[in-house]
Amino acid sequence: KICDDNGNELPIGEKGEIVVKGENIMAGYWKNPEATADTVKDGYLYTGDLGYIGKDGLLYVLGRFKSLLISADGEKYSPEGIEEAIVQLLPTIDQVMLYNNQSAYTTALIVPNKEKIIAKGIDLNTREGKLEALKAINHDLNQFKKGGTHEGMFPERWLPSSFAVLPEPFSEQNGMINSTMKMVRGKIEKAYSDRIDYLYTSEGKKFTNEKNIESI
Repeated sequence: KICDDNGNELPIGEKGEIVVKGENIMAGYWKNPEATADTVKDGYLYTGDLGYIGKDGLLYVLGRFKSLLISADGEKYSPEGIEEAIVQLLPTIDQVMLYNNQSAYTTALIVPNKEKIIAKGIDLNTREGKLEALKAINHDLNQFKKGGTHEGMFPERWLPSSFAVLPEPFSEQNGMINSTMKMVRGKIEKAYSDRIDYLYTSEGKKFTNEKNIESI
């Protein structure tokens, strides 16, 4: 079944957390009653995945329920498909994490692909080159917006309106990537909370801000 934040079952077509039950479901986590109580309730396993059951009776999986972003009007959306598309389709971006917690717009934390940027003939050792690199990243992101190569792939309101370039990649070493190579969102948000807050200021919204110039 599909459930909302409070565990209430949702009707056909509505998006929520995928909850499953059956003989194949685990009894719980080994010697971890707290994690078990949070995951297995009344025999149902709360998967943490976002999805819905269509009118055709099929289950559609959309992403991680626990990583949902929430816009200012309360709309919830999964960032994972957008992040994957950005990394796969935009040459200047190596890693990205989107962020929106009931804010006016979505922002992005970006690890640039410096090799691809340098291959464009951009010198990252000069201020002019750094500005050119930031313009290249912004140009790539705009390919998902009106007039871009990938226009219409995602609702434009879900796309980042500002971005922060980060000084180091997400990795297992800094704890921002887990053993299954997934981003540890909570840790990333905490580590870069100041940069995220800055992205919601008039100066931070400019992609050529000083923090981005310094980081790239």
